[in-house]
Amino acid sequence: LVAMRVLQGLGGGPIIPMAQAIMWEIFPLRQRGTAMAVWGVGIMMAPILGPTVGGWLADNWSWRWIFYINLPIGIVGLLVASAVLFDPWYIKRPGRIDTAGLVLMAVGFLSLQLFLDQGERYEWFDSSLILVLALVAAVTLVAFVVREVTTDEPILDLTVYGDRNFAASSVIMLTVMIGFFSSMVLLALFTQKVLGYDAWTSGLVLAPGGVGNLLSLVAAGRLITRIDQRWLLALGCALNAYATYEMSTVTLGADYWALAWPRLVQGVGIGFIFVPLNTVALATIPRERMGNATVLLNVVRNLGGAIGVALLTTLLARRSQVHQATLVGHVDAWDPETAERLRVWATHFAAQGSDSFTAERRAIGVLYQEVTRQAQLLAFADDFWLLFLLFSGSLVLLPMLRRVRIGPAAAREPGDATPAAVHAD
Repeated sequence: LVAMRVLQGLGGGPIIPMAQAIMWEIFPLRQRGTAMAVWGVGIMMAPILGPTVGGWLADNWSWRWIFYINLPIGIVGLLVASAVLFDPWYIKRPGRIDTAGLVLMAVGFLSLQLFLDQGERYEWFDSSLILVLALVAAVTLVAFVVREVTTDEPILDLTVYGDRNFAASSVIMLTVMIGFFSSMVLLALFTQKVLGYDAWTSGLVLAPGGVGNLLSLVAAGRLITRIDQRWLLALGCALNAYATYEMSTVTLGADYWALAWPRLVQGVGIGFIFVPLNTVALATIPRERMGNATVLLNVVRNLGGAIGVALLTTLLARRSQVHQATLVGHVDAWDPETAERLRVWATHFAAQGSDSFTAERRAIGVLYQEVTRQAQLLAFADDFWLLFLLFSGSLVLLPMLRRVRIGPAAAREPGDATPAAVHAD
């Protein structure tokens, strides 16, 4: 299974950056916002609909069907791509493959991913395995950067970070994706571990985000060339901050809409981030570097998701332990309220046929479960509060960007790969 997931990643990884590069080649800047919005519906709704559909398939059929369902989609995509896609005339054919850079990149990012995925399980730096993975990731990624900036034909041209908008957008993308992906994982864990939802119902909680995302993508696509893109980004960050703040206030008695409403708001916010951020990042990148730039932007996006999930799940476990220790320290069998609650539960279990000793033990077990749930609730609240601070703090990064404006249309000479009539200020 792991080997096939690696193979799936090798095939699926290039799809998003190549699709972005193709779209940027086809559409002029005036139409890219709308094109990005339409394309973004699939990109942003996939991780929202995936848990819902996957949960239904796992509950009603088999977990294997979450893989089988991709077969007809992949076959149709292969046939369509083979029929309609071709390389543009200006693409420079690489003289050779940067094998050393490719190996360093693969080893570095694989080690980093394993470090982030397995760190919590092995108690992070208390484990020699995690220490080795961290060391390998650090050494190989530094060597990869050195290799790419010194070789004549790098596998990834890092000089695109000389573009101010692209560099600033990458920082903002990393920050936002840390918050977005981790909030989705946290909400799914909260509904299943604390509220006891099944996979299907948990997926339904995430689904309203797709509706909000669909609405905002269309709106952002129409507004992207009419107003300062930084205002759209500010709106998106503010909506995400509000959504995560609302998530931090939920209780054990929260109903469906107490969770679905923040997800709807967050979906709207992500749409107002996704379209303008990608547009600003890539608007002033020369066409011959567009494929390279989209790859780097998606690397940052995936890296942000991995970092966010690893950090927030670790914090969740740590804060849960802290809150549980604090709550247990305040539970006293001689406290009248605690004694009354134990008596009620003991009476309940005795009425079901348990002897007095067993009924008292079971009552204590129920009390412990309540303390554990309350500790988990407080830990989730801490995580969502941290995400609220993250999205609020991301607003201070927006002045790093320059607004992209469209000048009067101008004719291009053959072979001119510089984006026409576009400038940033």
